[in-house]
Formats: sequence, structure tokens, C-alpha cells
Amino acid sequence: MAGNLGLSLGRSLPVPNVQALVDAAGGDLPVIPGRYIRPEMEEEPIETAGGATEKIPVVDLGKLLGDARLSRAEEAAKLRSACEDWGFFQLVNHGVPEEVMGRMAAALEGFFAQTLEEKMASSKQPEGSVEGYGQAFVVSEEQKLDWADILHLFTQPPHLRNLALWPTHPSNFRATLEEYSVEMRRVALCLLGCMADNLGLHPEKLAGSFTEGSQSVRMNYYPPCRHHADRVLGLAPHSDGVGLTLLFQASTVPGLQIRRHGKWLAVEPLPGALVVNIGDILEVINICSVQM
Repeated sequence: MAGNLGLSLGRSLPVPNVQALVDAAGGDLPVIPGRYIRPEMEEEPIETAGGATEKIPVVDLGKLLGDARLSRAEEAAKLRSACEDWGFFQLVNHGVPEEVMGRMAAALEGFFAQTLEEKMASSKQPEGSVEGYGQAFVVSEEQKLDWADILHLFTQPPHLRNLALWPTHPSNFRATLEEYSVEMRRVALCLLGCMADNLGLHPEKLAGSFTEGSQSVRMNYYPPCRHHADRVLGLAPHSDGVGLTLLFQASTVPGLQIRRHGKWLAVEPLPGALVVNIGDILEVINICSVQM
């Protein structure tokens, strides 16, 4: 159906549900299965947020959209530097109500607190659709696995949704996700307009490339890993093959790391902030725009 956008990757090999593994051990799995252990992590130290010499940039969307010309120009310069030099930044004063983010966090907690059988009602389809509840795509028995369970749903525009996969518990999950996705779309289009302005383009020039595009929300749950936590990954190193990623960290436990100049930096999320990742598609569009 239209909800899966035709994104079938073939058949993914079945792997254990990570949350179920941990729950079966009473919340403290003493031995981590070998497929989750990544020996190479010992060779790549990570600079912690407190000790890092470099901090991810912070951009204020309110100032970018404000009437004060000097303040707007200064913030636009920060945005351009963050996009060109980092590809990441934390976005504050974005206008998403705290209540919306709080309801989304609570809805996620409620979904993942269900039994495995209840969560499997939203499970990914066996033919390899990227949508639904489960784990990252697995192509071989030797593939290292992520220490995470995932709920991935297409949200905008509405006709792309596969509502058969949208959870009905908590009872407000669907309404909350609808509300949240609308806010994320608004923020993304605002940012695209500001980025276009930085490139000397009409604000609608860049946003127009994505107005008819799809939006999906990927919700990741990382169960506790008290043993060998320094040798497992919730999400393997990757780049995002999209335009923009807006990351809302519902937990106060830090975990996001970005790679810059050959080293990994831990990101300490600011309360209420969104972490923005410039995706591969937007990088290509920006390069083409600059070279035209």
C-alpha cells in the first residue's frame, strides 16, 4: 500500500528483540551475545561532552525568524557555519510547545512498556518494509547487531501512512504522533527557508524541494546494558540519507555521538533542544546551489 512508499529491501533475517533479552534477565543481562559486541570500539576513543574541546553549535530559531536585523544576521552566520563546518547543531527556541514534546515522550514510554506480544501488533512486515516495530535491517548471520529496538512510521503527508502499523496504545499515541509530526514539519520548513536565505536564494527555493516530500519518525529504544556497555552500539555509525533529521532525545541519558575531523564527540543535549543533522540529500542540494 502507499504507506510503505514501496521501500522493500528484501527479507530481513529475524533477530532477537533486545528489550525482551534484557527483561528476561531481570533488567541486567550478565552476558552480552557476541553479535552485539564490537571490538573495534576499543580503538576509537570518544571525547565526553564534559571533556570535549569542541562543542556542537547552538542555533536559535527565534532569532533567525525575528525582526531584529542585527540579531538575525548574527544567528544566520551561526547557522551557515554550523551547516558548513559541522553538519550538526542544536536548535533552541524552536517554538515546539513543551507540552507536545512531553506528550510524545510519554507516548513512547507507554508503547515500549507494553509486553512484546502487544508491541508486535505493529511489527515490520516479513518482506522487508522499513516501517513498523522491530530491529534494524539484517542481511547476514555475521552482521553485527544494534543494541536497540525501533518503531519507524511514515507520518507526512497523511496519505502515506500505514495506519495498520500505528500503535493504539497508549490511547493517545496516534493523536500525539500526528501533533508532533506537524510541529517537526513546521520547524524543518522554517530551517530550510533560513538555509536558502544563507545561500542567497529565495526562502521558498529550498523548502519547495521538500514540500511534497515524505516525513517519517523513527523511535529508538535502547535497553540498559550494564556489562560491556563500552563495546555495544545502539545505532551503528551512519549518515542520514534524507534532507534533514530533527532529533528529540526523550531521555536525559546522553548517547548521541558525532564524528568530526576523524574523532567522535559526545553530544550533551540541551533541555528542550532539537539536534539537527544535515542529511545527505540536503548536502548535495546545497553543493549544487553554491556551484550554480
